[in-house]
Amino acid sequence: MLEIAPAIDEALVEMLHARGERLTPQRLLVLETVRQDGGHLTAETIHARVAARYPYINRATIYRTLTWLTEQELICVTDLGAGQAEYQYLAREHHHHLVCLTCGERQEFSDALVVPLATAIREQYGFAPRLDHLAVFGLCRRCQEMEASEVVATKETNERDS
Repeated sequence: MLEIAPAIDEALVEMLHARGERLTPQRLLVLETVRQDGGHLTAETIHARVAARYPYINRATIYRTLTWLTEQELICVTDLGAGQAEYQYLAREHHHHLVCLTCGERQEFSDALVVPLATAIREQYGFAPRLDHLAVFGLCRRCQEMEASEVVATKETNERDS
């Protein structure tokens, strides 16, 4: 039997037990892996890291565990534009991402900008949004500037050719 890793604190374990949740060694390994990294991990990366310590774990167990951890609100899942889900531990303050559609640059922004949106949705629609990890897609400042200079260059070329 796998011992509880030092990275998983007893308060978290007790909270999950109080909810009646089973803490299998596989669940603990996946949680520890996501929690230790602190960044965004794909299921494949999580599987590779867990399998390095516990070679008998399969991908189906990883996906089931990631779903369970999301339901427990311990991790969040977001597609940050790479076409695949990325998972992150939710212990730290919620944060969100601006993702450039042209160059793929990612920039974090504060939850303080999202809280008023969540409040407005709750008040106007009676809907409780889960905005724990939001990705907003658009163009970064650099790509906007490049696009604007291309428009100016095209306009100047068209005027010369006329």
